[in-house]
Amino acid sequence: MTDGFDKGQVIAGRYRVLRRLGVGGMADVYLAEDGTLGRQVAVKVLLKRYSGDAQFVERFRREAQAAASISHPNIVNIYDWGPVDGTYYIVMEYVEGETLKDRIRREGRCSPGEAVRVTLELLAAVQVAHGAHIVHRDIKSQNILIDSAGTVKVTDFGIAKADNSQMTEAGSILGTAQYLAPEQARGEPVDERTDLYSVGVVLYEMLTGAVPFLGDSAVTVALKHVNEQPTEPAEVVPGMPHSLNQIVLKALAKDPDHRYRNAAEFSADLIAARSGGPLLAGAYDPDLDRTLVQSPAAGAESTTRVLPRAAVAGAAAG
Repeated sequence: MTDGFDKGQVIAGRYRVLRRLGVGGMADVYLAEDGTLGRQVAVKVLLKRYSGDAQFVERFRREAQAAASISHPNIVNIYDWGPVDGTYYIVMEYVEGETLKDRIRREGRCSPGEAVRVTLELLAAVQVAHGAHIVHRDIKSQNILIDSAGTVKVTDFGIAKADNSQMTEAGSILGTAQYLAPEQARGEPVDERTDLYSVGVVLYEMLTGAVPFLGDSAVTVALKHVNEQPTEPAEVVPGMPHSLNQIVLKALAKDPDHRYRNAAEFSADLIAARSGGPLLAGAYDPDLDRTLVQSPAAGAESTTRVLPRAAVAGAAAG
């Protein structure tokens, strides 16, 4: 078996490939025409080297099941999934636009108003997922699409975890190092607040043009999330509104109990910041988390990784 589909090939007897849209660590994505409904779709095809790995196949299947179970204007729709030619595919809504990561790379940091707008739409998607008891676990700017009308679309539920799922990742940490919550980096249980930390990283990135922690390896970046305090956005961008600075710091609290409890709280503070109202984050004191910071570290990667829990735990202990 070889990876890749050529222009004109038909997947599952229905989806005619128009061109390849992108290549990922687990899957390739193609633009295709749905011959039955006459519309363009994106088809995500699991790389064949993973098709014999039951864990990867289950994770891929779970992406389709998790995303197909929720419907919202800010979430990419899932239409179909199944096996094809010895591998597996997911058919989803084709979003004509770009990722938030690409926009930041091209244009630099966003204005505070635009950062708030995008984050509110992102939180609307996250709130719906959490309402369905689904924790995304890989919120990052690469997984946030901006369509031609400026609408936010969240995608890639490939490592999403339903509350009632019996599937575990024993000994492993799933996520992307630059957006990883401390408890996720330590291989501990995750919940809604884990996603909200990642949303905080995305907001930080939009406001400053960079993620809070960088380095030369995924493990050391994960350690920074565990062990280091981020430079405050207001220190990176002089003149940053104090309200937004406080909101970011609360979202990035090391202790989940110090973060927003849910997406609705996070959204309410962003709306209050926009209107000049009182903030829940106004009472947040970053010193609450400084006792959790143990020692400096260094490191980074921007792709989803499965990190060995022992590596992070051992490095933290050292």
